[in-house]
Amino acid sequence: MLTQKQKDLLVFINERLQDTGVPPSFDEMKDALSLKSKSGIHRLITALEERGFIRRLPHRARALEVLKMPGGDPNGRSSGDQADAKPGLRLIEGGRSETPPAPTAPPSSSIVNDSTVSVPVMGRIAAGTPISAIQDHSHDIACPPDLLTNGEHYALEVRGDSMIEAGINDGDTVIIRRCDSAENGAIVVALVDDEEATLKTLRKRSGEIALEAANPAYEDRIFGPDRVKVQGRLVGLIRRY
Repeated sequence: MLTQKQKDLLVFINERLQDTGVPPSFDEMKDALSLKSKSGIHRLITALEERGFIRRLPHRARALEVLKMPGGDPNGRSSGDQADAKPGLRLIEGGRSETPPAPTAPPSSSIVNDSTVSVPVMGRIAAGTPISAIQDHSHDIACPPDLLTNGEHYALEVRGDSMIEAGINDGDTVIIRRCDSAENGAIVVALVDDEEATLKTLRKRSGEIALEAANPAYEDRIFGPDRVKVQGRLVGLIRRY
């Protein structure tokens, strides 16, 4: 699963390679996606590389190779792109971008009976490379009330292994209590730049926000406080064997 910006960048790189045989520069990528700095392009390229969509060729400046495209279409446009596209920035003719209307408020948990609470599953969360913002209600799961705290809750399916030392594995379902702030050391759903969501430990460091992994293979990510929004705090986990 790619974020809309990741998909836009992949399509842009692929189209440029097909047209000229030469990948676009970082400045051209930045302008095409209407980003303010090249650091955002670096993050998107790293995410595409980690997921196996592109490869950086060694010892060659700005050399990129596209390995695969979403949906299997070599031109990067599957028939379901428009129907399956998530709300967010999307590339349009001329390299410009536009932002579709904001989605409606997602559903929340509801009491079924004394022993069951229905919790909406809102898609997937990355414990690794960030993925799209949380906004897809796929189905509901039944949870015991003792698993939940006060407030509204939703569930997310975990993809990745960056939180394995915190006991969170790929394929787990995490239960999240909605909140917009959390204490240091809490495991949170963090939304970065209003576009990428990830499950990480929150640390506040002298005017900066650190999103810490629980796996030494992943580096901590440091952001200014205006770039990170807390979307909820981990309160439970469901694992199927």
